[in-house]
Amino acid sequence: MSPYLFSGLKVIDCATVIAAPAAAMILADFGADVIKIEQPGDGDMLRILSEIDSTPFGDGDWFWQLGGRNKRGLQLDMKSDDGQDVLHRLVADADVFITNYPHPVRETLGLTYETLRALNPRLIYASLTAYGEQGAERDRKGFDQLAYWARSGLMDLMREPGTMPTQGLPGMGDHPTSVALYASIVTALLHRERTGEGGMAHTSLLANGVWSAAGILQGAMAGADMGAYREANRVYNPMLRPYVTSDDRWLQFNMIRTEDVLSTLFIALDAAHLLADPRFPDLETMFGPARAELGAELAAIIATRTASEWMPIFEAAQVPVNLVGRIEEAAVDTQVQANDIAVQPDEPAGMPDWVINHPVKATSVDQVGPRRAPELGEHADEILAELGYGAVEIAAMRGRGAIS
Repeated sequence: MSPYLFSGLKVIDCATVIAAPAAAMILADFGADVIKIEQPGDGDMLRILSEIDSTPFGDGDWFWQLGGRNKRGLQLDMKSDDGQDVLHRLVADADVFITNYPHPVRETLGLTYETLRALNPRLIYASLTAYGEQGAERDRKGFDQLAYWARSGLMDLMREPGTMPTQGLPGMGDHPTSVALYASIVTALLHRERTGEGGMAHTSLLANGVWSAAGILQGAMAGADMGAYREANRVYNPMLRPYVTSDDRWLQFNMIRTEDVLSTLFIALDAAHLLADPRFPDLETMFGPARAELGAELAAIIATRTASEWMPIFEAAQVPVNLVGRIEEAAVDTQVQANDIAVQPDEPAGMPDWVINHPVKATSVDQVGPRRAPELGEHADEILAELGYGAVEIAAMRGRGAIS
């Protein structure tokens, strides 16, 4: 019996940067043989994202190791006749083909679903786009900052009223989108298992941004007065907001919505007098017209102690309050490590000491430990030999620049 769920599954990762390659990485983590195809030159831009100003400078090409792990590498000039021949042989024997190239590029390189389906009717063709497979913006290029974060409305919602829209983090939309693409691929594979049919699996950055905003956007689609919504939320609900402590840490309150829990909180704050304050006669007033005043009262109290003083008090009272963590704390969080949210690599050389895991988990399914992402074209000879090319042919193709 195969050691991993997707052992024997052949996947072509013909995609760039984060979301689509990360979906391929999840398949590789469950045992699939993933071949990463990169164009001639510097390869996937993912290789250099650890070096740009909007990411922290750490040891090595950590972003590439995050998304490129557990794959084999082939650098291929798909514009050449040799490259097309290699590509067609790969597709003919593949189970899954993943791409996020813009549709005009796919047409130029012969990478459309219709073209590749003719070579392999059982192929699962996984397409990631910025704005969807249909419509006027079908061919439009995009990134998660633009399609997921800005276009969906998330960027506008996630800010203080009257302030500049908040920038997203690198990959913040790409990584959840990669899970959606993985889910689409697995759904199509299950359909193929039952029917024998291949097909196209797809998602978009816009679709995932809209899904993330659904808790508000669905209300707009249901006819909500969004102006009234924005006005009502101009001042935070005092039980659904962050407060700063004396040591400049933030505490996030959430879902303190009943009189019993509210009383428990006020007692924990040593602020039982607020329960008798005529400004706050009931929950409706506290969470409505008096929300600014109550928030100010609580902010003044919380600012008198440090976060390390407050958190044991809230934990003992069992009220839903948590410390707003800093990213460097998550990097060494023992809870993250205990749940394999981050794991140590199987091959430490060239990789960080801990590598962030994808969030897809099943106790009955074993996962491959992280292994180093490939160097440019590292496995070219091995992959081409598996496709039936001889050493002389491989050397000739390398001489013509079709492979590197």
